[in-house]
Amino acid sequence: MYTLRKSNKAKHLRISIHPGGEVVVTIPKNISDKIVENFLQEKRPWIDRKKNLMEQYPKKTELKLSKKERNNLKEQTRIFVQDKLHFFNRNYKYSWNKISIREQKTRWGSCSQKKNLNFNSKIALLPEKLAEYIVVHELCHLGEFNHSKRFWNLVEKILPDYKQRRSDLKTEGIIFQ
Repeated sequence: MYTLRKSNKAKHLRISIHPGGEVVVTIPKNISDKIVENFLQEKRPWIDRKKNLMEQYPKKTELKLSKKERNNLKEQTRIFVQDKLHFFNRNYKYSWNKISIREQKTRWGSCSQKKNLNFNSKIALLPEKLAEYIVVHELCHLGEFNHSKRFWNLVEKILPDYKQRRSDLKTEGIIFQ
C-alpha cells in the first residue's frame, strides 16, 4: 500500500518511506501507470526493508497552528538561527547575505548560490541538537556548495556526532497544516 503523488516539479520517480512505515511515491505528471508499477516491482526488496525499519518509529506529529502562532514560531526560529549561526561561524568565518525563515513542507534548510540561507520555521520545535545540525549543515554549504567528503569534514569539525543527529532528524518530524 502506498500514497501516489503526481507532481509538475518531479523529473524522476521517487519513493519515500516515513516514520510509521508510510510509503509515498512521487511521480512526474506524464508517467504511465505501467512504468510506475514496474518501478515499484523492481524496488520492492528495498521498499520492504526500509518500511520494516521505519515502522519502529512513531508516526510524525501533525500540528495545526493559527496565523499568530505561526508568526511567533517564525520569530523564535529566526532568533535561534541567528544566534547559532553567529556562534558556530566563529569556527568558519563565512559570510552570508540574507537569512529567511519560511514555512516549508519538504526542507529543513537550504543555501543558495547567492549565499542566502533559508530555514524552515519548524526548526524551533525540534530538539536543540537537531536544530543545531540543520544550522551547521547550511552554514557549511557556504564553504562547500555540495555534499562532498570536504563538506562533511566541515560539518564534523563542529559536530563530531553529526551522523547520529542526521539520522535522528530523519525519524523525528513535524507536519504543518
